[in-house]
Amino acid sequence: MSRLKILNVVGARPNFMKIAAVMRAMQRQPGFDATLLHTGQHYDQAMSKLFFEELEIPKPDIFLGIGSGNHGEQTGRIMVEFEKVVLQNKPDLVVVVGDVNSTIACALVAVKQGVKVAHVEAGLRSYDRTMPEEINRILTDQISDLLFTTESSAESNLLKEGVDQAKIHFVGNVMIDTLFANLRKAGDSNILSKLSVGPKAFAVLTLHRPSNVDSHENLSTILQALASVQEQIPVVFPIHPRSQDRLEQFGLKPKLLEMPNLRVTGPLGYLDFLKLMSEAKFVMTDSGGIQEETTALGIPCLTLRENTERPITVTDGTNRVVGNDAMRIVEESMNLVAGKTLPGRRPQLWDGKASERIVRVLAGESALSTSLSRHDGVS
Repeated sequence: MSRLKILNVVGARPNFMKIAAVMRAMQRQPGFDATLLHTGQHYDQAMSKLFFEELEIPKPDIFLGIGSGNHGEQTGRIMVEFEKVVLQNKPDLVVVVGDVNSTIACALVAVKQGVKVAHVEAGLRSYDRTMPEEINRILTDQISDLLFTTESSAESNLLKEGVDQAKIHFVGNVMIDTLFANLRKAGDSNILSKLSVGPKAFAVLTLHRPSNVDSHENLSTILQALASVQEQIPVVFPIHPRSQDRLEQFGLKPKLLEMPNLRVTGPLGYLDFLKLMSEAKFVMTDSGGIQEETTALGIPCLTLRENTERPITVTDGTNRVVGNDAMRIVEESMNLVAGKTLPGRRPQLWDGKASERIVRVLAGESALSTSLSRHDGVS
């Protein structure tokens, strides 16, 4: 029986955690010939090397080295280079994850070359089309052959958009697979002592969304709230490169120096950040993945956006969407400092086995495809 030739695509740091679990499951499947391609959409050599080592992801078989750029420029460069790979390697299936530019670019190339596409983390919607990620999600889902969902709202969204139910597979959340697989290892991190914070005695802040950091007004408002919050509890702030650039561009970096209880760090490795997040009193973020991870860990989360594409983290989990209003952020933070938390529960199928379910579906598709091709050959 021929092996299913799969080309797995990553492009940015959030993809690493998703593909790590999927690749591990594929390596245990004898019927798969799995290749890993990194577009290099976001690439920092030191951080990428650290993430790949920590998550035990095989070194990418193919690296495109695309680099940063405007959305159209970056997406176009990925398509040009990825098409060459598809034509040379002739995969049976391309697996894309998440919602970055690499996701839609590689999916579009594959479909136009007649190669099937599987989208991991399909169907999530914020219904905010000013977010580039929302456009990437919608378009990728429309052209994918297999759609792997993390929560029930995702299937509802896809069905409303006319996606055939037979293509949709509720498998759970591969991000949580990676989290559970690394939780014990993260326990050995010494990041808390490095930052002079104690368990459940600090908060964490992450910021990177253009709607927050590319607006002088919104970024200033969040810093105003941060100044009040850090007076009541130490706040650890690993600064994203985009946020770093905007703080300097807007002349806001001195504001951080005026906050004595703020611990500013550069980007952290996966294990250090997992340790930090799991020991935090609460987390403030505009990241979708962190909303999911805090829900899985049972850590209160305040989402500094007006919406979320992951509603289950609110309905079932520990997440509250508070926008970027300074008074609301401070009010909700003070409630959490005082211990006023809502009980959350881990969503259905967030059990660390999502990647195994994906592989079972792919194995079934492979068997069906082989059977059909044999039948076609006879008739």
